Amino acid sequence: MTETRDLAIKSQVADAALVQRRRGQIVAAAVDLFSQQGFYATTMQEVARKAGVSIGLIYQYVHDKDDVLLLALLSVLDSYKREIPAALAKTSDPLTRCWVAVEAYCRVVDSRREATVLAYRSTKSLPKARRELIKQAEIETNEFIAGCLRDCIRHGLFREVNVELATYHFVTFAHTWALKYWRMRDLCTLEQYIDEGLDFLLSALLTPKGRRQYQKLRASHKPAGDATPRRAR
Repeated sequence: MTETRDLAIKSQVADAALVQRRRGQIVAAAVDLFSQQGFYATTMQEVARKAGVSIGLIYQYVHDKDDVLLLALLSVLDSYKREIPAALAKTSDPLTRCWVAVEAYCRVVDSRREATVLAYRSTKSLPKARRELIKQAEIETNEFIAGCLRDCIRHGLFREVNVELATYHFVTFAHTWALKYWRMRDLCTLEQYIDEGLDFLLSALLTPKGRRQYQKLRASHKPAGDATPRRAR
């Protein structure tokens, strides 16, 4: 955690590894309950029960339900900060990096679908200062994609665009997999969703030089999975 987050969420336990493990249990339980029942309708007693800890123990790791919600929302953003750089480290080609950054983002969304939807529903439930913390963390996370877009523009692969605005087109595309999963799961696999969606979005940005390189990328890129839409997990 950053210093800002340490100040935002205090723990009575000094063991950092134990704090991370216990908070992971609490967040997993809370996301499930908040998603099913809503943030306001869920009690801390219910979160503790589902997490398999006592109500007394839970208060050693968080102060209140706002802390739990903040941890849940930050956990998704932290997943982006782990997974996207790890994907980017595997290639230096600007166009490929743009693809893998968005692909990694989509895969985090897929693995954290309930928490992604929760962020849309419940961020407004946080106090203003904490909403600002979430917003800033989102801006920092978006920079992984924005940096790739700027790099492609600099290399003449993408046309000049408003990078911040374009970044949100990619971010919204990734989030839609979770927001409309009830329908998407019957239309396509995650791999198909990523492949067709990125082809659509990137094609709108490519210069003639970029298109030539993109054709090579597409020729070598074979989406994982088959053509059968998967069922709900």
